[in-house]
Parts: sequence; C-alpha cells; structure tokens
Amino acid sequence: RIGGRTIAIYLVTTAVAISIGLLFANITQPGTWLSPELRDTLAAARADVAATKMGKAVAPDVWSTLLNIVPKNPFRALADGNMLQVVCTALAIGVALTLVPRDKAEPVIRAADGLTDTIIKLVQAIMLTAPLAVFCLIARVMATMGLEVLGALAIYSLTVVAGLAIMTFLVYPAVLWAFARVSPRRFFAAIAPAQLLAFSSSSSSATLPVTMKCMEDSMGASEEVTSFVVPLGATINMDGTALYQGVAALFIAQLYGIDLSLGDQLTIVLTATLASVGTAGVPGVGLIMLVIVLQAVGIDDNTMKGGLAIIFGVDRILDMCRTTTNVTGDCMVTAVVAHAEGELATPEAVADRLAQQAAAGLDEHPPNPAA
Repeated sequence: RIGGRTIAIYLVTTAVAISIGLLFANITQPGTWLSPELRDTLAAARADVAATKMGKAVAPDVWSTLLNIVPKNPFRALADGNMLQVVCTALAIGVALTLVPRDKAEPVIRAADGLTDTIIKLVQAIMLTAPLAVFCLIARVMATMGLEVLGALAIYSLTVVAGLAIMTFLVYPAVLWAFARVSPRRFFAAIAPAQLLAFSSSSSSATLPVTMKCMEDSMGASEEVTSFVVPLGATINMDGTALYQGVAALFIAQLYGIDLSLGDQLTIVLTATLASVGTAGVPGVGLIMLVIVLQAVGIDDNTMKGGLAIIFGVDRILDMCRTTTNVTGDCMVTAVVAHAEGELATPEAVADRLAQQAAAGLDEHPPNPAA
C-alpha cells in the first residue's frame, strides 16, 4: 500500500512539473532570444561535450527497468549509486533480519545505525564548505562563459528557475496543506539542511542521509516510512529535472526553428516521466535524460548536439537548483505518505522528542563544575 501510494504521487508530481516547464517555455520563448551567430559559436565550442552526453543516453525500457531493480552485485549497486537496487537489497536484508532471532539480529541493526550516524557526521562536516564551493562554481561559470553569453542565456535560465520556484514554493506547499495539513513554515524549516546540501552537491543520492534525518527528527515522519519513500524518491522522483527537460527541449527546438506540436509536447511529458524512473540521482544526469526526450520527438543528431552544447555552460548552476526541487519533492511525498499512514508526528510531539534528546545529551555530558 505504501509503495503504490508513493509511486503514484511521484509520477503525478513529475508529470505536473514537466507541464509547468512546457507552459513557461511556451510563454517566454527562450530559444528566440539567442542570435544565430552566437548560437553557432556556442555549439561549436562545446560539440565534444555534447557528443559525450549523447553517447551515454539509452532510451527507457520498462521491462529492463523492472529487471534492473534486482541487483546482480549489491556492492556494485552501492558503488554506482543505483538507488533502486540499493532499496531492493535493503528490503531483502530487512526482511531477513526479521526472520533471525532478535539477539543475533541486534548487532547488525546497531552496526547499521552506527554507520548511518557516522555518514551524517561526515556530511555535516562537508556542508561547512558548501558556501565557498557554491561561490567557486558560479565564479568558474562566469569566467569561462562571459557576461555576453550569460546574458543571452539569461531568459532560458530564468525560465527554468521560475518554474522550479513555482513547483517548490507553491505546488508542494499546496499539496502538503491539502493532504497532510502541514504548514509551509514548518515544512521548510524542517528540511532546510537537506535543501542546502542538495543545492551545493547537485546530487539527490549524496543528500540522502541528511534528507532522512530531517524527515525523521525535524518533520516527525516515522523511520519506516522515511527509509522507504526517501531512497525511492532519489531514483524515481525527479520533478526539478523533469521540469528542466520540458524547458530545455522547447528551447532547443525554438533555437533551430522547429515547431513542436501539442502531440510532441505530450510525448515530452510521457517520455520524461518514464526516463526519470531508474535514473541515478547524480550530478549532470539531466542532460543525459534530455537526449532521450529529444530523440522521442524526432530531433536530429546535429540539432541535438548543437543544442546540448549551448545549454551545457549554464547547466551546472541549473543542476543545483533542480536538485533542490527534487529533494524538496521527496520530502513532500514522504510527509504526505506518513500522514496517510498515521506515521507523522505533531509539531508538539516533535518538539518534546527533541527536548528529551537534548536533555539526554546533557545528562551524558554533564558540565564541568571547575570550568
């Protein structure tokens, strides 16, 4: 029941996100703001990068995706960040532990808890460098692209960011309030650390430990719901990436004077939704997914290569923004599912639990009277 509800919400929000992206791109027409001369210059400069991205793209296949859920090598799945396989392995181990006598299963459970806490501490340490890292990334883009190019791509970038902002700050809070009666203030206060790490790392998978901690400790979702919904969302829920693909597909088509009909745009919605399932939540995966979407609407290879080369320069910054939306969507769905299952604590209960944890920490480390 939890799995069916989770997947249904994820797919619906992804389709909504793509539709918002297409709507914004049809309104702003970002591809018409770039001159043909600058378009050709940018396409030639990044042609090798675009060719590499195109070579990595594989069209989605439902049967292969289903078969790929079961890992041949669980350790390889962990190393590659294949979250569907990781979730499948974790579920199998969890079921097996319930069949083992409690005294024998307990050391494994404690080891998993200890490893989780250790990883969270490492991530928190890395987060201290996030502001500097973000500054360096943006400075590098400014230095390599130049103000003229960034200005020409500003409409495209602003269209993507505006769509992401609508999804993050309007659609998600509205769904949360309608289905879980959770206030936007409470929600965003709880998940702020996860959003910060998502923005700085551009990786839903790297953000997983912090996202789960935020949902359990600050939001009050149960461990059972969080440990299933959040890792699953890191793979199949890419609302921000899907929205970006809608804008980018129309941008490239407009650049080269290609008219995409309503049927073509519906194909984009369907293809991008399916492409998001089973795709690893790692930096830069959006460009690879975009190739699949462009192929589905019949964009030829030369046009595709030129378009990808043009948007590659600003993709890193947009990747940071869309990953933040992806993680926010994971948190929203987790809260909705937890509420539907009666596994979402009230704000008062969360505050009491945090107070008890703080008191327990003080008891374990009493102040030094001589200090």
